[in-house]
Amino acid sequence: MRKRNLALSCALALGAATLTLAPAATARPAPLHGDFNGDGFTDLAVGLPAANVSGHTGAGYVNVVWGGPGGLGARGSSTYSQNSAGIPGTSESGDHFGYAVSPADLNGDGYADLAVSAPDETLDTPGESREGALYVLWGSAKGLTSGTTTAKGHDEAHIGRLLNTGDYDHDGHGDLAYSSNGEETAALRLRPGPQTSAAASTVIRNWHFAGPSALATADFDGDGGDDLAVTYSGMEDQGTFVTSKPATGDWTTSWTTGDHGAALAAGDFDGDGTQDLAIGLVEPNPEVEETYCPKDRTGGAVALISGAAGTTLGGDWDCTTQDSPYVGGTGEPEDDFGAALATVHAGSPDGSDALLVGIPHETVGTKERAAGAYAFLETVYREPVLEGPLVTQNSAQVAGTSEFNDRFGSALAAADHDGDGYPDLAVGAPGENGSTGGVWFKKGAEKPALTDTVSVTPKKLGLSGAVGHGTVLGH
Repeated sequence: MRKRNLALSCALALGAATLTLAPAATARPAPLHGDFNGDGFTDLAVGLPAANVSGHTGAGYVNVVWGGPGGLGARGSSTYSQNSAGIPGTSESGDHFGYAVSPADLNGDGYADLAVSAPDETLDTPGESREGALYVLWGSAKGLTSGTTTAKGHDEAHIGRLLNTGDYDHDGHGDLAYSSNGEETAALRLRPGPQTSAAASTVIRNWHFAGPSALATADFDGDGGDDLAVTYSGMEDQGTFVTSKPATGDWTTSWTTGDHGAALAAGDFDGDGTQDLAIGLVEPNPEVEETYCPKDRTGGAVALISGAAGTTLGGDWDCTTQDSPYVGGTGEPEDDFGAALATVHAGSPDGSDALLVGIPHETVGTKERAAGAYAFLETVYREPVLEGPLVTQNSAQVAGTSEFNDRFGSALAAADHDGDGYPDLAVGAPGENGSTGGVWFKKGAEKPALTDTVSVTPKKLGLSGAVGHGTVLGH
């Protein structure tokens, strides 16, 4: 297997924004990923599963920060809980509504909808608890005004700790891929579309004393349909694989490795027209000699496996740590380099995608777990490019100051929120401000650069009961 070297670069900056209430959209629906009100701007869904709702600890809610010409935060935000009109269920302590969120147009009306999980929801089945449930909040010109219960768990299944959307069975309807976690067993399941009511799901894969830890959707085999990348681990089993389901027939695995990780991201990072896969906080399989990353690396690593025409992930590969050339900082125990990943589509001058890498437990100065910095991995014309140092809240033009347990970089997302044609970056810091949290918004540009950025926090948005804002970002 050939190894390919890439460089890391990074960019972040600070600016200011004025918050106003978000008006209802009057424009025609726009088929943008994450545009919940059809105004032509991508919005950001932030899950707050630990948030308090009407005195119920950990009931959870979703905060949608509206996109607009000024970017995230300029038009304010809206919150959705199970106490909101039109949303199924009732907010109860420990439900953790918003544990996972995934935007997609699931009914084909041109508005993005939002799949939301509540893995610790207790349903009405006698003798069972914490079964969990999945919901779809439907987009409209007024935002997310109604919802549907689309899947229910059973017997402490805690469904939906992982959740992803795609048309996996190639029938033209949006599907949900989600996890189910019991005491000794786990499963990855498919809730096929349409998502108009609660319906049965099917099993993609079962585990005993193991379970999935991250998912990513992309067309890895180049056949025009959605495939699913899964990484998993446990006492007796670990690895990463890509699986696909034909319109008729069973799921088939087209690629696998014994290495596993905490995060996955898919994109065309080398600009060759095929989908690549990044495995964040990758752990080598201790039972085999050949792995993507050295077993003696410190502080975390990201394995990047390239695609190849006519096959799945058959190209070159690379392993990056903070001890790699051009990477800011130094690999230290428990930095968790790669614990969060996100794809920046068309994030490079040559049209290739870029990769955001979070380091949520990075120590900055004497502040432990303060600065989860993030880095920018990219190629330009297939050559390594270095754009700047590692970024933390102590960096120039970055809002705030690195403090203990801020965990800046715990969650990452990228989309064009201001409509200028360039992908913008969102960085979560759930430990900010006494663990009320917040999201940092960096306006995009043709090349990564220090441009105006705003911090979008619960205080600025006027949120109540917020805990860990920025823990979960929809992308």
